[in-house]
Amino acid sequence: MLIDILNIPLEVLECTDFSTRQLQLSVLRLDMIHPVISGNKIFKLHYYLQTAAAKKHERIITFGGAYSNHLSATAYACKLAGLKCIGIVRGDATAALSHTLQFCIQQGMQLQFISRQQYAEKETAAFIENLMQQHGPCTVIPEGGYGVEGANGAALIHTFINPGIYTHICIAAGTATTTAGILNGCNTETVVCVPALKGMTDIEKRIANCTNGPVKSKQLQIFYDYHFGGYAKKTPELIGFMNDVWQQHRLPTDFVYTAKMMFAITDKIKQGYFAPGSNILCLHTGGLQGNLSLPKATLLY
Repeated sequence: MLIDILNIPLEVLECTDFSTRQLQLSVLRLDMIHPVISGNKIFKLHYYLQTAAAKKHERIITFGGAYSNHLSATAYACKLAGLKCIGIVRGDATAALSHTLQFCIQQGMQLQFISRQQYAEKETAAFIENLMQQHGPCTVIPEGGYGVEGANGAALIHTFINPGIYTHICIAAGTATTTAGILNGCNTETVVCVPALKGMTDIEKRIANCTNGPVKSKQLQIFYDYHFGGYAKKTPELIGFMNDVWQQHRLPTDFVYTAKMMFAITDKIKQGYFAPGSNILCLHTGGLQGNLSLPKATLLY
């Protein structure tokens, strides 16, 4: 692993509503691994970086939007690994770049802006071949680390989860790469996936693409209705929930992923979805830097 990962904190959230329903809700604080390469990012990058080293590639190319946690994590990881990196950014460059893209530049990432139409073709063989012609031999990491190598890396998170303890493992989904890795490594646990994107109805197909095998559909539960309008969208209700979670548990969440997942799980608890005796583990997948895009004083932390 590019950085040392030792003990990842596991926090049990104390709440009368949980205890009266005979439930236990815990959070694996992957966000505390590292200030930048936090959450699931270092895991998803792990095997891609190994591939680059094995092929003696000096350059990484990857993709993302103006507020991409993946881009910032990759830029920092490449700096640590001594690799050059290029970020293909969706949309036109603006006069004032986002704090995320400014950070990427500070880490040495070269940014290349392309139209949304071009970006939609980023996974085609012709597009990748064109990148190779422009930049020479390189390791291409799909957006969000999506792919077999990303899912295999995400499966390493199981190292920090005691087997046979939990009935449910809950994850927010962007590309479903982490969901694929966690699901593939599960024995009896139900994996709860909360998509952060509106209309993300191809999750099982995505998982199959990441695992090259049958999907454990009976162990997968998807909560589709907690995207709050779509990717990186938010509402006053979600922001209020984030502040409540901070005040009650001192747990910081990001509005793109983890807050939506936590909202979904607590809402389903109130609805009686989880049977008494359930032991629920939520994965905090990091991405707190995304909160910097919010107006000052929006959050209490």
